[in-house]
Amino acid sequence: ANAKTNDELKELQVEMIDRFGLLPEQLKNLLRQTELKLKAEKLGIIKLDAGATSGRIEFSSDTQIDPLTIVQLIQSNPVKYRLDGASALKFDMDQSDTDGKLKQVNQLIETLAKSSAPR
Repeated sequence: ANAKTNDELKELQVEMIDRFGLLPEQLKNLLRQTELKLKAEKLGIIKLDAGATSGRIEFSSDTQIDPLTIVQLIQSNPVKYRLDGASALKFDMDQSDTDGKLKQVNQLIETLAKSSAPR
């Protein structure tokens, strides 16, 4: 999905449902991933990877996320969260299914977003 805003993403989803009927699970997951990507970009996250057991978030030099929030996240659970260089956060995944992983990444993005200044 090449939508630039959440509204465009919703329009695309409605159009696909109108044309093809109920969306398969894989397409729903793609739309959810795109929604996460849009949220991340607004916060100044330039790369977000989530694999089978871990993930990594890379921040731009002008990220809107308060560094203190990242430090507090690491201090609250140093086994799960750790810095990876000066501009990245690594995290462990405790979910094995796609839906659980998407929810976990979304919760992390939401936690980081609470400390951000609006762009």
